[in-house]
Amino acid sequence: MNKTAHHIYLTVLTLIVMLALAAIINYGYSYYKISLEERFFSPDHALLKPSGILGHGMGILGSIFMILGVSMYMARKRYRIFSRIGILKHWLEFHIFLCTLGPILVLFHTSFKFGGMVAISFWSMVAVFVSGVVGRFIYIQIPRSIEGRELSLNEIRGLKGNIGDTLINDIQLDVESHRVIVDSIKVKSEYDQSNFMVRTFKKYFDDRRSLRKVRSVMKKNNLPKSQRNQVVSLVKNEISLNRRIERLTLMQNMFKYWHVAHLPFALVMLVIMVIHVGVTIVFGYRWIF
Repeated sequence: MNKTAHHIYLTVLTLIVMLALAAIINYGYSYYKISLEERFFSPDHALLKPSGILGHGMGILGSIFMILGVSMYMARKRYRIFSRIGILKHWLEFHIFLCTLGPILVLFHTSFKFGGMVAISFWSMVAVFVSGVVGRFIYIQIPRSIEGRELSLNEIRGLKGNIGDTLINDIQLDVESHRVIVDSIKVKSEYDQSNFMVRTFKKYFDDRRSLRKVRSVMKKNNLPKSQRNQVVSLVKNEISLNRRIERLTLMQNMFKYWHVAHLPFALVMLVIMVIHVGVTIVFGYRWIF
């Protein structure tokens, strides 16, 4: 999948989620906004109640989407037989799509009425969804190959270019301008003694100042816009890699701890969901079958 196709793929998945949410809200807003007691008298009650045609259907589809999203991604990640089918990153994105659309449908299946053991499953689902958002943020902080494999520290360092050589060979600058640009990408040792949050804020504002200096230096040298953009892009890339190298161990540890929180909630949600489905079948609730 090339870059353009990947953007289209993500756009389509995003649009499906947004359109599904918009359609449900547009159709059922007048029903969901009234109190639980008044809903019984609503003309939409037979359709949108948890056991109604649409309400029940959203619960079934939402549950299937979540089960598929979890099982497909875990199978692709854990079993070598599936390792050559697609890129892991794309499977993760499809997992996120299904596990976003699924909870939305389940939420409207409940018609915002929670109680009993099902409430535990619902709030576990919410916890899984929220922790998934946090996990996605941590995941993208860890540099990975195009296939989604986590890069080692040496591999990340290998991504760093040599701006000094590029400036000498391709761009004509005076000695002072060359020094300013090279200094802008150096990792400053004075941050080592401060805690992570303080260090992060200091580095962020220092990096912003460094980029302003680089842009100012490039303008003073009256270089063509294409060369100015090239140097600024190189500096940004080096600064980004420096940040990722510094945060690598922290993010790897956070990702391990994240799994400890994410997986139990997912298991609780799935177990209670299966029990809930079993109970509805035993008591004779049917959808369109």
